[in-house]
Amino acid sequence: MARSGRRLAALSALVVLLGAGSAPAVADPDTGSGTRATDPVVSPTPQQQSRIGSDVVVPGRVDIVADDTTDAAALTSLRELLARHDVTTVRTVTADAPRRAPLAVHLGPATRPDVAAALRDTTVPDAAEGYGLRVDATGHALGTVALGGTDAAGQYYAVQTLRQLIRSTGDGTRLAGLSITDHPAMPLRGTIEGFYGSPWTHAERLDQLAFYGDAKLNTYIYAPKDDPYHRDRWREPYPAEDLARLAELVERADAHHVRFTFALSPGTSICYSSERDRAALTGKLGAVYDIGIRSFSIPLDDISYTRWNCDADRDTYGEPGRAAAAAAQTELLNDVQRHFVETHDGVQPLQTVPTEYGDLTDTDYKRGLREHLDPAVVVMWTGPDVVPASIDVDQAEQASALFGRDVFLWDNYPVNDFGQSAGRLLLAPYDKREPGLSGTLSGIVSNPMNQAAASKLALFTIADFAWNDHAYDRERSLARAADYLAAGDPDGVRALLTFVDLNHLAPTFGSQPWQEQAPELRRDLDHVWAAYDGGDADAVPTLRRIADGIADAPATIRASVADQAFLADAANWLDATELWGRALRESAHVLAAIAADDGAGAAEARERMRSAADEAAAIRSVPGENRVEGPVRIGDGVLDAFLERVEAEHDEYLGLPPLHNAALDGEASQVSDWAPAYSADKAVDGELGNFSTTSGGEAQPWWQVDLGDAAAIERIELYNRVDCCAERVRDYHVLVSEKPLPDTLAAALSDPDVTSRHETEQAGRPTTVDLAATGRYVRVWLATTDPTELNLAEVRVLAR
Repeated sequence: MARSGRRLAALSALVVLLGAGSAPAVADPDTGSGTRATDPVVSPTPQQQSRIGSDVVVPGRVDIVADDTTDAAALTSLRELLARHDVTTVRTVTADAPRRAPLAVHLGPATRPDVAAALRDTTVPDAAEGYGLRVDATGHALGTVALGGTDAAGQYYAVQTLRQLIRSTGDGTRLAGLSITDHPAMPLRGTIEGFYGSPWTHAERLDQLAFYGDAKLNTYIYAPKDDPYHRDRWREPYPAEDLARLAELVERADAHHVRFTFALSPGTSICYSSERDRAALTGKLGAVYDIGIRSFSIPLDDISYTRWNCDADRDTYGEPGRAAAAAAQTELLNDVQRHFVETHDGVQPLQTVPTEYGDLTDTDYKRGLREHLDPAVVVMWTGPDVVPASIDVDQAEQASALFGRDVFLWDNYPVNDFGQSAGRLLLAPYDKREPGLSGTLSGIVSNPMNQAAASKLALFTIADFAWNDHAYDRERSLARAADYLAAGDPDGVRALLTFVDLNHLAPTFGSQPWQEQAPELRRDLDHVWAAYDGGDADAVPTLRRIADGIADAPATIRASVADQAFLADAANWLDATELWGRALRESAHVLAAIAADDGAGAAEARERMRSAADEAAAIRSVPGENRVEGPVRIGDGVLDAFLERVEAEHDEYLGLPPLHNAALDGEASQVSDWAPAYSADKAVDGELGNFSTTSGGEAQPWWQVDLGDAAAIERIELYNRVDCCAERVRDYHVLVSEKPLPDTLAAALSDPDVTSRHETEQAGRPTTVDLAATGRYVRVWLATTDPTELNLAEVRVLAR
C-alpha cells in the first residue's frame, strides 16, 4: 500500500537525520546546495549552512581556547557536550598557550583574534544572538573548531548547534565539516505560562528553561493564571519560600540565555487612579527585581472594562467603557514604564497584554492605546482570534498598525485549557503561520499545555519557525523534535511520529479545528478500505501492520524516551493508544474471519474489538491537571469511525441492515431553550465540541428529538458535554414512543405505549442504552427533584 505524501516527507527527513553518520563523509553526494545528503539536519534551521570539507575526528583529548571574554554558560555547555561523547581530557587554555590536544575548539566573541582566524572566511552576522561556526579539517593535528558569537548568547547558540553536528559512527565520533552563519529572525522567542488550570511545578519550570536553551528559545514569561500572587492577590508580597524558588528560576534562565519575564496581572481589582495601588504594583516588581529579574509584563487580559473596581476611577476617567479603559490603562502602563522600568538598571521595555487582544477591529480602546501608550511598551496580540486557525503577514501588519508598534504574538498553541481541547494532548507541529511574519512581529511566545514536558514536541517546532520562518518545514521540524526526545533512536522516533498523528487535532473555540485529527492514519485506513473493497489480498495484512504500529508505539516510546516527565504527562494517552491499537488488531481479525466465512470467529473478534475500544474510551485526563477535564481523545473521528465501519461490514455479513444515526440533524427540543449557544439542536449536529443544556431551573429536565418517522431503534448513545467532570454522574431515563410523550416523567413511565430504560452515566465514555424499540420520539429525562441542568454534547439514535 502506498504511503501518504506527508508521511513520506517526514520519513525522508527522518532518514536524513538518523542516517547522518552511517556513511563515510567522502562518499556523501553533494546535494547541489553545498551540503551532503547525510549532513546533520540542524534545528532551528540555520540561515546559511555549507559543507567545507571532510568530517573532523573527535579524539579523547580536546583543548578549549577561551578567556574572560568567553561566555560562562557557553563554556559549561561545551564541556558537558564533550564529556557526553567520551572526551576524557578537556583543557581550557588561552590563545597564546601551546596546544597539546589533537583538536582545538576556539570559543568566544567572533572579533577575538584567535576566533576570527579559526573562522577564516565563515561570515559572522551583524545581528543580536548571531554566530559563526566552522568545523575545519585544517589548522591543527586533527582540525579546528571555531565558535564565534556576536554576543554572549551567540556563543551559547553556537555550542547548541555544535551539539547537533557531533555523530558517533562505527569508526569513532566525528564532527561534520560544515560552515554555518546564523542568527534568529525574531528577537523574542519562547513561551508564556499563561494558561488556566494547574500551574507548572517548580521542577517542570526548571526543566523547561534547560529545554529552551537547547531549542534556542530566549523568553519565558511567568504568568500562570492560577498563581494567586500573580492575579487575585497581586498586592501581597510573595512568601519567602516562593521568592526563593523564583530566584532559582532566574538563575536557571540565565544559565541558558533565557530572559525571565515576570508578569503581574492586577486588572481584576486594581484602582487605576490609586497611588496606593500603583505603589503596591511597583513595590512588588521591585521585590523581584532584587532577585535578578530584568523583564516585566503587566497583562490586562480577561478582565472587564465595562465596570470600575473603585468609585475613584469613575471620578477620574468617567463612565466605564472602551475609551475610559484605554485612558486608565495607558496612564498605569506609562507610569510603570517611565518611573520603574527606566529608573532601574538593565530592565527591558515593559510588556502588556491589552484587554482587546485577539481581533483586527479598530475601537476606541485600541485608538487610545495607539495614541497615548508609551512607544517603548511592547504590546501582545493573540492573532485575528483568541485561538486563530491561521495568521498571515497582512494580519500582523494590520495589528501593528492598530496598536502603533510591531506586536508581540501570544500564540494560543498548544494550550489545552478550553472546552474544545478537553481530554487532548496537542502535539501537531506548528503550522498555518505565514513565512515573513518575522518582518512584522517583535517575536512569538507560545502558550503551552498544562502538561509541560508533553508541550516540548510542539514547542520545538515553534522555536524552529521563530528562528527562521522563511526556511521552516513542518515535517522536517517534527522529525527533529521526535529525534530530540528519543535521543536519535530510530524506533522511538517512528513511534513518536505515530503518537503525534493520533494527537494531531488542534481545536479552535468553534467546532472546526485548525489542524485535523490523525491525517496520516486517515489516509492509510482509506487505502485499506479501497484495497478491501477491491478484493486486494494485502488489505488485511496491511491493516495488521498499521494496528501493530499503533499498539506497539507506547511500549517503544517508554523504552526510548529518557524524559520521565514526558512519559508521565503522556501516560494516560499512551495507555489509550495501546488499547485502540489492540481494537484495530481485532478489526483485522473480524475482516479476515468474514473473508474465511468464519461466523463464530468474526463474532468473537468483534466482541474483543469493542471491549478494547470501550476500555480505551473510558480513560480520562489526569484529575486536577487541566482546567477542563475529559475522556482521553486518541485518533477520534478516525479510529472509532473505522471500527464502526467494520461493525457495519459484520452486520452486512450477518444479513442485517446497516445501523445509521436517525437523530442526526433531527428536530430537537428541550424543557428550556434559554440560550442559542446551548440550544437543543447542538446535541444532534454531529459535533462533540458543543453541547445543549437546559437552564438548570427545572426539576426533572428533559431533552427530546423527533426523528420525523418511526424507526427501528437498536441502541441510543448519550455523550455528555466534553468538559464534564468525573463527579457529574447522572441517572438517565431514556424513553421511546411513536406518539408525542406525556408531559411528566411519571405519566410517561406508566404509559404502556412508551418504551423506557434507566441508565447511569459512565464517566468518560458515552452512555450506551440498549433499547430495542420502534418509535419516532426519543426523550432523555433526569429523575431529579431538585432543579438541575441537563447537558448533552450529542445523542445518537442508532436504528436499522
